[in-house]
This record gives sequence, C-alpha cells and structure tokens, in this order.
Amino acid sequence: MNLGGIGAGYQTAVYTAGKTEKNVPKGKFFEAVSEQMPQNERNYDEEAFLSVGANAPEEVKHAWMSAAEEIGVNGLGIGKNGMMTHISQMMVERIERGWNGGDPNDILGNSVQSALHAAQQALYDLNHPLAEGHTNSIEVQNCRIQERKFYQAFISRLERLL
Repeated sequence: MNLGGIGAGYQTAVYTAGKTEKNVPKGKFFEAVSEQMPQNERNYDEEAFLSVGANAPEEVKHAWMSAAEEIGVNGLGIGKNGMMTHISQMMVERIERGWNGGDPNDILGNSVQSALHAAQQALYDLNHPLAEGHTNSIEVQNCRIQERKFYQAFISRLERLL
C-alpha cells in the first residue's frame, strides 16, 4: 500500500541497488566502488575548505586547516568521519549562493581580507539567528559551540596574517 506516494521509490531503489551489484563481475564490486576513493585516509577538513575556498590563497587554507586541527571541527559542519554534524552557517551560505546563481565554492573569496569578512559574517549569523526561540537538540547546540570556536580560531589566524 502506498499513501500519497510515500515510499514509492523505495522498492525500486533497493531493487536497482541489488541489480547494480549483480551486474558487476564477481569480486569486482568492491574494486569498482573503491576506485573512486583515494588509497590513503580522506582529509575532510581539506575537502570542506575546498568547497568554500576554491579561490582562496594558500595562507587562508593553512589558517583553516590549523583552526580545524586545534578545535577538532571545521566551519562546514563536517566531522572527521565525513558525516555532516549539523547545518553550519557556511553551509547555509553555500546553499544561498547556489540558489541565487552565485558560486557556492567561493565563499572565502581570493584574499585574506575576503576570507576574514566571510568568517566574521558566519560568526555574526551564528550568534544572531533569524529564528529566535528555536530550540535545538543538545547535540546540535554542542556542534554550534564547536562551530563558534572554529570561527573564532580561524578569524584569529586570519587577523595575524594582515
């Protein structure tokens, strides 16, 4: 039974996934999937940086990576395991830019000053949410505290570069 389309694609998706595995020659499925994964451990902090700082200078990347290493999280809300911990302010900015026709991979710009401005804006937005009184779970509140610490550490490093 299907209520208003709920679950309509579930059986098809499961069936398709099974068929995909069966179409790959025996013993080759893992190899086919793992070809897309680098052999060494992925650096999700660097991937997060590249998704917001495609045109940023190397010194901005170093500040980002250093802050992420110190705090243990990055400004995009992506954990060390590659899973999104929460929707961060920079993720919101990426979505808004993409929606409005801008480049979501260029939030930090191409200079230390533009990266500093973006980080300060993200910190401001984090401290001044549009929806007052919205209650987040304890886990999300803790993630936001860590995100705030990241932005503060990142801003501190960028200010030292000026």
